[in-house]
Amino acid sequence: MSRFRMYPTSGQAGIMLGHCAHARYVYNLAVEQHTHWYRGRRAAPGFAEQCRQLTEARRDNEWLGAGNADVQQQALKDFAKAKNAMFASGFGEPTWRRKHVHEGFRVIGTGRIGEFEADGSPKLNARGRQVMGRSVVVRKLNRRWARVKVPGCGWVRFRLSRNGKGSELPKAKTFRVTFRNGQWHIAFAVVPAPIEAPGTGGVIGIDRGVRITAALSDGRMLNCPQLTVKERAQVRKHQRRAARAPKASEQKSAEYAKVARIKAREADRRKDWCEKTSTMLARTYGLVRFEKLDIKNMTRSARGTTEQPGRQVRQKAGLNRAILAQGWGLLRRRTGHKAPGRVEDVPAPYTSLRCSACGWIDKNSRKSQAEFVCSFCGFTCNADTNAAVNVAAGQGGIPRPRRTAGAGGVTTATSRSNTREPQPARAGIPLFQEGEDVKHIFVAGSPYLGSDAVFAVKKSLVQDFAETDDPALAGEFGVANPFRHARFDLVLEPE
Repeated sequence: MSRFRMYPTSGQAGIMLGHCAHARYVYNLAVEQHTHWYRGRRAAPGFAEQCRQLTEARRDNEWLGAGNADVQQQALKDFAKAKNAMFASGFGEPTWRRKHVHEGFRVIGTGRIGEFEADGSPKLNARGRQVMGRSVVVRKLNRRWARVKVPGCGWVRFRLSRNGKGSELPKAKTFRVTFRNGQWHIAFAVVPAPIEAPGTGGVIGIDRGVRITAALSDGRMLNCPQLTVKERAQVRKHQRRAARAPKASEQKSAEYAKVARIKAREADRRKDWCEKTSTMLARTYGLVRFEKLDIKNMTRSARGTTEQPGRQVRQKAGLNRAILAQGWGLLRRRTGHKAPGRVEDVPAPYTSLRCSACGWIDKNSRKSQAEFVCSFCGFTCNADTNAAVNVAAGQGGIPRPRRTAGAGGVTTATSRSNTREPQPARAGIPLFQEGEDVKHIFVAGSPYLGSDAVFAVKKSLVQDFAETDDPALAGEFGVANPFRHARFDLVLEPE
């Protein structure tokens, strides 16, 4: 999707606002028409039938007939797509479009160009003639400006990007015009080509947070731009003025509009940062791994219900705003669009508690938000960077052996269960002989050391004695069967 800023004249802006009203009105009519359908009744009218009904409505309604028929039909097409998405993709029912919120319309190109097959030969119809497809009529004025033909408005100017793909004229069949916060934008329906992998085979892990938006496994810290201190003060000022203004007054609407304009500036910065960062990741690394986060559940309100009200609701609301202001989801989504097949999600559990040097998992290793000191090997690192290294290694939600895991190295995932603390391992040794105070026990495949180990066990650790009838085990111990042996709990802990 190629998106540009439009600069219509005052007359053109008035006509396009009329197109927005017509498109919203027709779309809402389709929504209302389908709300009267119920199970057991005849099927609701489809796109073709609604277009026929639209022709009759334009003949009877002077205001609707004064609008552009293509714009209104495309609104019905949008409704049909939304209805199909409800069954195909699991989305809900199409909802009403509101004034000042859903201002926009879609236009199909008026130009005609010949279509071609994948091998470059002309695409022919049943009569042997070349198929002519729709194309948006776009003209380039200079290296920074271009214009597009909008129905009823003529040529409307839009600004090209300084460099990159946005500096070229888009070739599309349709485009959408939107109006929000006093700004007009045009988006051409173009699927951009994916960015090629650099071929270096590099792997990068990304840990997302509130204090640091994206911590990379190579040590870099990337932060999404936010509002400045002065802009935040302006937001508070306009919000206070709007709260004191009379209800439903022009002053209240004007103050809220100023707040929305500042918030739109912040959203534009966030989108620009996500676009540039995702492009950098797709061009630089062959494989990009993100910490898998359920952002929707993380930003769920803590208000609760009347019977069970929530606690610390205002604090949770502030955290939700801070999370949404980082653009976590947009960064992950745009990176996936630009590097398809080269983006992976790593489970988030234990990535911030695991030491990237030895693999030890301990909640006490996380000293603070920014400090990580391993309680086993003493490895010190920034906590976000340590988590990013674990994400790059694909070690999320599962422990890994210590001796085979170097700092930043990639190890094979195991199927062992998740553990936060050292767990006891049940083991048995032959009965202590008279005057014997220490026994040596062999443990195969220690889950914490990643190899076989021999432990010295003191007699004071013995819990109880048991009798076992097992000839094979008796042969390993070199004792007569049946035999009595001591049982104890073996807990692997750092000294």
